[in-house]
Amino acid sequence: MPLHADLCPPAGDGDDIKALAKGGRTNFFGFLLRLAARLPFLFIAGRWYGAEALGRFAYAVIIVEFAAQLATLGLKRGLAEQLSATDRPHVHVVWDALLVGAIASALAATILGAVPELMFPNSGINGLEWLLPLTIFALVWSDIALAALAYRLNIAATVTARSVIEPWTISIAAFGLAFYSLRDGLIISYVVSMGAALVASIVPLLRSFGWPSGWRPHPAGLFLLARRNAPLAAADAIEWGSRRLDIAILGLFFAPPIVGIYYVAQQVASLPQKLKTSFDPILGPVITRNLEAGNRPAVAQQVRQVGFWIIAAQAGVGLALGITGAGVMGLVGPNFVGGSGALAFLLFAEVVAATAAVSESALIYVARHMNLMISLGMIGIQITLSFAIVLTMRELQLPILAQAAGPAIALALALGISSIMKSRLLAQLLQAPVSGWRWPLIWAALAAAVVGYWMTRLPEWLELSAGIPMILLSFGIVIWKFGFTAADRTLFRMREA
Repeated sequence: MPLHADLCPPAGDGDDIKALAKGGRTNFFGFLLRLAARLPFLFIAGRWYGAEALGRFAYAVIIVEFAAQLATLGLKRGLAEQLSATDRPHVHVVWDALLVGAIASALAATILGAVPELMFPNSGINGLEWLLPLTIFALVWSDIALAALAYRLNIAATVTARSVIEPWTISIAAFGLAFYSLRDGLIISYVVSMGAALVASIVPLLRSFGWPSGWRPHPAGLFLLARRNAPLAAADAIEWGSRRLDIAILGLFFAPPIVGIYYVAQQVASLPQKLKTSFDPILGPVITRNLEAGNRPAVAQQVRQVGFWIIAAQAGVGLALGITGAGVMGLVGPNFVGGSGALAFLLFAEVVAATAAVSESALIYVARHMNLMISLGMIGIQITLSFAIVLTMRELQLPILAQAAGPAIALALALGISSIMKSRLLAQLLQAPVSGWRWPLIWAALAAAVVGYWMTRLPEWLELSAGIPMILLSFGIVIWKFGFTAADRTLFRMREA
């Protein structure tokens, strides 16, 4: 089908790399902003609300966000494909997607509202918990709106909504609402932050696409859209769920305070994961355009390039946070230091998952059903290993926090297997290598580990304030000198020739 003239991504392999680099730079800045905002929230939640309230909140939010992932129907990544292969006005396609998302959100919110025990299986329901299902609408519409803006290469909107408005709103609200209710404060803060993020997503959408004049819903088309995106929606839910399933499993074995400690480790470990999502909004449109043009070698090149950037960035950040893990967890509260072991495995899991995540960015367009099968297999492996490791540790009577690290170990192993399978499948389909691995990553990691060892011998305040930057700097110098090519340095070129 012909491409619509509504601001398609730029053409040309060189332009593709520049667009990927520009989008990555913008969202990397957003990652730093999100890091600066997320840590105050964890500090407030851990120090004021406590591990038990945080664990209860964490489990409920996981269920709500999982429902939102399903209700998005794969449009977070599938919308780029819809926009790149239509002759309808793009604003009409976007509003079709928003309508589908609203219908699915209403269904999901109704189910959770009718059965709130799904969100709070181990605690009573007597506060403002009924507000949580309403955030499904905000999550879904915000994701769809930001995906549409990303197709037009507007990454700044994602940074503003997800890295400024959302995290700072929840941090400020959690601080203020602590004086109102230590039971419901976190839940209300989350609802307020999701509403603020929705506003920050819809306003730029209307500015960019305008109002949908002349738009009429197409029921048959909407049904086909939902059905076509079912494998993509399932893959999105599985990829997201693999990072939250460990919390659900912990809730079956351990009390809420242990879940709360693990949740903090998970939140810290999820920060490097945002580096991968830095490229998601721009990588999808670039891949779909090249696939439509039949330029599969270009797709393989882009996957390799972005894959290396993500692995390098996640490895550097992961080493900095992992080596100083006890100090980082201690910022939230002394009771959370025992979660540093789980933090180390979760950070390692994000590094090994990078190849699978980038490969999936192309597989969802060229082999979505096979990609779904691999993802389902990964979930099965993760669940099996989680139960096996925790039960084995319990049989050996290991400390409770060591047992709680079991799901993190299982996640790292399952994601490693998934990375191997997905990268090999994509390489076969594109008939070109797609792995972003390079040996200088090992040298850079060794340099960072040596620097980190000496930093951990300093007082804790100096370990964190100077150690984290020094670890990142040592890793960066080695990877820049021995691992980066001219194309890689495009990522740091603020002005394009």
